[in-house]
Amino acid sequence: MHRLAGISQLGLVSRVYPGATHSRLEHTLGVYHNALKFLARFSADDRGAALLDDANSDAFVLAALLHDVGHWPFCHCIEDMMLDDVARHEERARGIILSGEIASLIESDWRCSPDDVVSLLVGADSAKPVERFLQSCLSGPVDIDKLDYLQRDSLHCGVEYGRNFDSGRLISSLVVDPQSHRLAVGEKGRTAAEMMVFARYIMFSEVYWHHAVRAATAMLQRSVFLLRHRLDLSASLKLGDAEWIAQLRRTAAGSLAEPMVEGLFGSRRQLFKRVVEFSVINGGEVHQTLAHRPHWWLVTLAEELAERLSKQYNVPVAPADILIDAPPVKLEVDINTVVIHHDGTPSRLGDASPVAAVLAERQFDHHVKRVRLFVRPDLRELLAEKLPTGKHWADLLLETAELAENQWA
Repeated sequence: MHRLAGISQLGLVSRVYPGATHSRLEHTLGVYHNALKFLARFSADDRGAALLDDANSDAFVLAALLHDVGHWPFCHCIEDMMLDDVARHEERARGIILSGEIASLIESDWRCSPDDVVSLLVGADSAKPVERFLQSCLSGPVDIDKLDYLQRDSLHCGVEYGRNFDSGRLISSLVVDPQSHRLAVGEKGRTAAEMMVFARYIMFSEVYWHHAVRAATAMLQRSVFLLRHRLDLSASLKLGDAEWIAQLRRTAAGSLAEPMVEGLFGSRRQLFKRVVEFSVINGGEVHQTLAHRPHWWLVTLAEELAERLSKQYNVPVAPADILIDAPPVKLEVDINTVVIHHDGTPSRLGDASPVAAVLAERQFDHHVKRVRLFVRPDLRELLAEKLPTGKHWADLLLETAELAENQWA
């Protein structure tokens, strides 16, 4: 748990929002605090009180405390690469909780077992109503994790986007959906839930998927990809940020990844520059072609694109000079929560709220996560002369993707 104090909650976001240096431990304690608020709320609710007992209440509190114990530095952006030899943080958490000191402490000091905690964190959708309910409190459209990170990240980034909803009103309105036995929102909290959905959308759009944050992310991902056979990623998962960065810089020295690694972590910040971007609204065909592709596919396409630019447009572009950033394979959690009305009838938030309807009824990722092309800083103006509009880039990307697919086939 103490190791989480040395791991940044937002990783590379601090390269754009300098205040975003809060730790995973700080976030973990906030999620634990929210777990206590949820238990207080449902101890006063007839349906919730009937589900909860001492053992599963303890398991819920422990799951809140331990939900990020498997994290390592820059965990999410490396996980999005889906490398074969890197276990997901949920599986690491399982191993940490089920063995060693934490398992012994749970068995001696708490009224639940390590297996009870793991089943809430990484278990399949449970057939037991109480487990299904607590799982939805930990990970769902409205959960104790999002309630903390939206407000905490917003505070540390110095932006207001993630705090523009009434969390107290929302928590006080939470209910158990009698049909699914999952967390739902009562009619009183509909507006607060609506505002939370919008706050999350804006935080992804303006912070987590800010173009410069994504440039830094693409640089780190390509660096790790280039160095993957020289880095012992499994052994590095126990490190904090400072040790992990030092190891990465040593490994990158003298390699193609060195300029990117030093641009991120060296004495001078130098991020790759955006030359074009595509959303589902503006550039839907490119977005559909490149989104949710494996990372190796995007790297190969970028290398093919660099070679084509060099030959066709006589621009000196090296394979590592072009980075393609696109929505990863894994989708975000559904945001269309259930609202229980005064007469007891349920409806989806997207049906009850005209503001949330567009965000809830269409895939969240398609609105906030764009396909972007980044290049080495000194190349941007030169390439802009050769390909001045988004249509030129769209045609080139689609043609290169089609040719590459035929070659790979």
